[in-house]
Amino acid sequence: MTQAQPPQHIAVVMDGNGRWAKKRLLPRSAGHKMGVKAVRKLIINCVKQKICALTLFAFSSENWQRSEDEVATLMQIFIEHLHKEIPLFQEHNIKLQIIGDLSKFSPELQQQIHDTMHSTANNTGLVVSVAASYGGRWDITQAAKTLAQQVARGELDADDISEALIQQHCCLANLPEPDLFIRTSGEQRISNFLLWQCAYTELYFTEQLWPDFNDESFQAALVWFKKRQRRFGKIIQKQEA
Repeated sequence: MTQAQPPQHIAVVMDGNGRWAKKRLLPRSAGHKMGVKAVRKLIINCVKQKICALTLFAFSSENWQRSEDEVATLMQIFIEHLHKEIPLFQEHNIKLQIIGDLSKFSPELQQQIHDTMHSTANNTGLVVSVAASYGGRWDITQAAKTLAQQVARGELDADDISEALIQQHCCLANLPEPDLFIRTSGEQRISNFLLWQCAYTELYFTEQLWPDFNDESFQAALVWFKKRQRRFGKIIQKQEA
């Protein structure tokens, strides 16, 4: 069956900020700042398309291994724009949630994250999830630990653990699984992003660097998605003429 409707949930790996800056002989920070502008455009496009959820891979577990200067720059950009974009979220009834191991962030940033999420908690439109200090393996591991603790306390029988129960303890349990995964910059891998949630997600890769991802780029991804046959492991019988 051909998918005729826009996806409900889109996941995006925003790759290529550094390469975009390097091509222009600019510092990597300039690429990250331009990347934020591309995020804003994508959010507005999702609102216009009436898409339910957008999940953005902003900072992975592995990104902590980057230089101290770049991590500090990313954290500063994150803090500034969390506060700056609140009017946008309120205007468009957007709910923001941050997923990942937030304990690694500074107390200042943790408070900023809490305040921003709290201010949009009652919004009922597009849900924008920002994955920060996030890794798919971490996500599954923390779900397994939670269930193991319940078993140890006698609150749960190990035989009752199911895929559905694990899903309930992973991040994004409040959302449908992603329909469309977009990655920019030409790289063709998931990079430890939403490993559990993307079991049957359609994977779309584009050569464009993230700061160049615009309205036309998004429309191209949606057109591609609508042509996909989503079988979820089933066999689709051909219709007889």
